[in-house]
Amino acid sequence: MQSFAIAPSILSADLARLGEEVESVLKAGADRIHFDVMDNHYVPNLSFGPQLCQALRDYGIKMPIDVHLMTKPVDNLISMFAKAGASSICFHPEASEHIDRSLHLIRDLGCQSGLVLNLATSLSILPYVLDKLDIILLMSVNPGFGGQEFEPSVLSKIKEARKLISNNGDKIRLAVDGGINLENIRTIAEAGADTFISGSAIFGSKDYPKIIKAYREALKDIEGY
Repeated sequence: MQSFAIAPSILSADLARLGEEVESVLKAGADRIHFDVMDNHYVPNLSFGPQLCQALRDYGIKMPIDVHLMTKPVDNLISMFAKAGASSICFHPEASEHIDRSLHLIRDLGCQSGLVLNLATSLSILPYVLDKLDIILLMSVNPGFGGQEFEPSVLSKIKEARKLISNNGDKIRLAVDGGINLENIRTIAEAGADTFISGSAIFGSKDYPKIIKAYREALKDIEGY
């Protein structure tokens, strides 16, 4: 079982001072940074490109940057984000013409690889590519916008994904993205998630150390972890 990781999503950060914001949440105890990439095509919003990822590295951010591609197609951006300093790159299977090839590309470029499954996307694809995955990211909202409420129906999907991972050696991170807050993080962890992507609940707080400490307190003493 992987240790718990808290990954603030910069979609909810103050973009006018993004370097400072990222530095602050990392100093407050966050483990990774979640980087949402939207193209106004696969999802109805437009966000960040590889230049901003490179800018964070140039600013001095050393911690892992997890890039979530909500774009179609993905292969060109995989190459650009790998060059810009991404630590891991995840994409939606619907957005790649050749999922296996795209996963190979991510690893060949030195990054960890992952798939992102929308609320209505089945887990059925996973057994065919588990050997090429470092991360499985389950969406608990529809992708494209921050600040949405967690969809409880995803809890059964988290449990099913955890069972699949456990049966194959527990070396894959199981992340959940969307609507995570202090009220539901423990329930999500008890279902089997180990990585928690949280945007507005963290960046909307005036005290980053306080909210991240509260998250960790909520995750204490969970059976099986």
